[in-house]
Amino acid sequence: MADVADRPGSGEIASELPSKYLPGVEYRDLPEPQGLRKYAGASVIITATALGSGELILWPYLTTLVGLGIVWLSVLGITMQYFLNMEIERYTLITGETAVTGFSRLWIGWGMIFVLGAILPNAFPGWATGGAKVFTFIFGLSDAVSPIITVIFLISIGLAITLSPVVYQTLEKVQAVAIAGVLVFIVVAIVIATDGSAWAGVVTEAPGGAASLPGYLSTIGAASFLGAIAFAGAGGANNLVQSNYVRDKGMGMGIHIPNIVSPITGEEEAAPGLGYVPPSTEDNERRWKQWWKIANQEQLITFWAIGVLLLVSLSVLVFSTIGVRPNIGTDLVFIQEEATALGNTIAPWFETFFLIAGFLMLFSTNLGVVDYTSRLTGDTLKVTFLRDSTFWSESKIYVTVVWILIIGGGLIVLAQLEPVVLLVLSATGGGVVMAFYSVLLILLNRRALPEFAKLKGWRLPVMVLIALFFVSFALVLAYQMVTQGPGSFV
Repeated sequence: MADVADRPGSGEIASELPSKYLPGVEYRDLPEPQGLRKYAGASVIITATALGSGELILWPYLTTLVGLGIVWLSVLGITMQYFLNMEIERYTLITGETAVTGFSRLWIGWGMIFVLGAILPNAFPGWATGGAKVFTFIFGLSDAVSPIITVIFLISIGLAITLSPVVYQTLEKVQAVAIAGVLVFIVVAIVIATDGSAWAGVVTEAPGGAASLPGYLSTIGAASFLGAIAFAGAGGANNLVQSNYVRDKGMGMGIHIPNIVSPITGEEEAAPGLGYVPPSTEDNERRWKQWWKIANQEQLITFWAIGVLLLVSLSVLVFSTIGVRPNIGTDLVFIQEEATALGNTIAPWFETFFLIAGFLMLFSTNLGVVDYTSRLTGDTLKVTFLRDSTFWSESKIYVTVVWILIIGGGLIVLAQLEPVVLLVLSATGGGVVMAFYSVLLILLNRRALPEFAKLKGWRLPVMVLIALFFVSFALVLAYQMVTQGPGSFV
């Protein structure tokens, strides 16, 4: 590891960042931003990762159980994630470090807690299993081949990531194509397969939906219900990796931190991703305001607006085609029934069109899940326990975790769990992770940043309310586990 004094900073150690558990960092001026167009797409990977979980499966699935009155809660969920993501970006824009590195500065153990919080919920390959299931729908294959297809998908994801010279650039391009394809489908489906009454139901049924929350909880279950709100958008540890994505995009102080590359085809750097702090000057405060404005605009467009469009549209689409089916089951039958209904209503080709769009969503989600879990683990281990290693670069750790997830996921597929069950398990585990970091973000961004960049004003009470929601979520899950057992989650 390079000594702090060898890095191109001011030479003076910044007093703002805690240095009890990690080395101190130097002061360094913020770079000048270049405009929104330069950084558009920084949120595209996290948006694409959300496609196959909340958008395609969990919220349409809940809509088939209880109707459109519940959809407004998905908008609430993704709005909460917008604010969480911006606090995650705040720390990274101003320091160049990931939010998890910031948490590790408060206590070294937080890093490993979030590594486990990323790996354990995502050890269940629910998105790959769901993608394989949809693939069998497209070609009329037997369910017996679904595990084999799942393993093939997992291996192809591993190869694509491992052989990418610069991983972020490859992921951004692939996920942008996936989102574009899905948006084309959504526009066509909205025009052809939905009507005004279904869209009106999203609004007109919402007041009754709010009053009917106890009924929703009894029908869906507290874990599934709260987990779906947590996964309206990305969810779980996924949001934390927005730090890595804006850093790899070259936003704020992140421009000074090396990208993850393939150990096979790229040129590695073994140094950990420790950052810098801008001194409190008028120029840095001016640059910060510009960066903050650009980051908020990019996240609002790429994550929130596209996410809301997809969440609501796909829920309205499933309601318009198959309506409410309280006994729909947990094996993606509603996806197949929705495709069949679309084919009967419009044309046989539209059934295939829908299934291909669904497959793209699930494949892009699994690609993003493998990436973000490995990315968070690689960055955390390199900054903390392996920061002195000259062999274990962040890229080597990243690729190692990728293949552990793929091999482990392939073995879990043999258990033959249903995809919706796997996604509920991921969502509930992810919601507990969000309870931890929603509180830590408030502490970190209130205490460890320059005064001009601290969390304050109207965003502070908003973050407090969000933290209270996710802490309550975790307490409900703990109570349910104690009183009803883990099996009650599904």
